[in-house]
Amino acid sequence: MVSMSRAELLELPVVIDLVTAARALGIGRTRAFELVRRGEFPVPAIRVGSTWRVPTAPLLGMLGVTTAGKPS
Repeated sequence: MVSMSRAELLELPVVIDLVTAARALGIGRTRAFELVRRGEFPVPAIRVGSTWRVPTAPLLGMLGVTTAGKPS
């Protein structure tokens, strides 16, 4: 698994899939699904049909990544 750079994190859309969120956190896909099923994923995860979506803002906040200095 390859972690994401700050630049990659800042390019994420408003909502991402669970696997992308896991990559940003540096954890594997299997572990991410285990955590979300137990209600222990470190940021909010929303079930949409059969998929999981993660809002990017709380994820970036948890990682301490700010948008300061990012061009509009």
